[in-house]
Amino acid sequence: MFGENPIKRRKSTQVMVGNVPVGGDAPIAVQSMTNTSTTDVDATVAQIEAIQNAGADIVRVSVPTMDAAEAFKEIKQRVTIPLVADIHFDYRIALKVAEYGADCLRINPGNIGNEERIKAVIDAAKEKKIPIRIGVNGGSLEKDIQEKYHEPTPEALVESAMRHVEILQSHDFHNFKVSVKASDVHLAVGAYRLLADKIEQPLHLGITEAGGFRSGAVKSAVVLGMLLAEGIGDTLRISLAADPVEEVKVGFDILKSLGIRSRGINFIACPSCSRQEFDVVATMNQLEERLEDVIEPITVSVIGCVVNGPGEALISDIGLAGANKRSGFYLNGQRQKKRIDNTNAADQLEAEIREYLANKIPTTSVD
Repeated sequence: MFGENPIKRRKSTQVMVGNVPVGGDAPIAVQSMTNTSTTDVDATVAQIEAIQNAGADIVRVSVPTMDAAEAFKEIKQRVTIPLVADIHFDYRIALKVAEYGADCLRINPGNIGNEERIKAVIDAAKEKKIPIRIGVNGGSLEKDIQEKYHEPTPEALVESAMRHVEILQSHDFHNFKVSVKASDVHLAVGAYRLLADKIEQPLHLGITEAGGFRSGAVKSAVVLGMLLAEGIGDTLRISLAADPVEEVKVGFDILKSLGIRSRGINFIACPSCSRQEFDVVATMNQLEERLEDVIEPITVSVIGCVVNGPGEALISDIGLAGANKRSGFYLNGQRQKKRIDNTNAADQLEAEIREYLANKIPTTSVD
């Protein structure tokens, strides 16, 4: 609608996480992670399904013990979305979940132990044709790197990541992706920029320990927005101290805002002022709640007055431009004879959106 998207993706290799391609020319994959106890199989499966229904492409599951590995086996059999097994230190858990069908191993080879253990994990990944994700965090850098840099820096994170990369490459293993996460905006952005120039493998974006829902979403949007706008990033996870379903929604909202990938309704709405002819805030609250089930990508503008209403409606699939008592209604950028009663704008607009989708009028998908 506004011409070609100016973002030029960084060239990368492609890995397959189950049936989901990551990197290359594949869409940027959205991930989340369960926060249930993995040994509670029913609760974990229920949460995975909720995350999947929210639109996630991949789900990560923590596997801290051998009991959790046994639970992972049953979980994997009961879900259809690709699962990343998150393992720290114990190579035996990695071998077990690889056997049980994990679609990706999140484990740092430098933390596994001796060469024999490293080789065992890499050989298992080769045999099962599953990728490994190297995940470096600013809060858990190796002791010698901490002593060298005195504090987390972009260079420190990348040096740590490259150690793990070099281990995999020394075993002729190139089926991997990498993340260099930090809780500080500038640290995370700087590390990803440096790493993007050093390797050709896919990059997993995220900011670790981002915070609660509001502050974490804002911080994640700043970091990921900066990187994605530069073409850096092939998959992402929004880390929030909140329901994992909300992580997926925020992830898609970030991609949607950049015109990279879209799921559901892209609402354009004014903050409202004394010019508004109907209650924009109440209308938007109702529409967002009622239309959460919509996954088709469409743009809907809800503007309370005639100053910006008609202009935004012209570039929307469905538009509402505030006017006295009955507001202007637009479809595919065209003003319609029909008008919307300001006293129940949410009800009427919801009905129009659902009718639009039911009739399969062409939409403005950017996926």
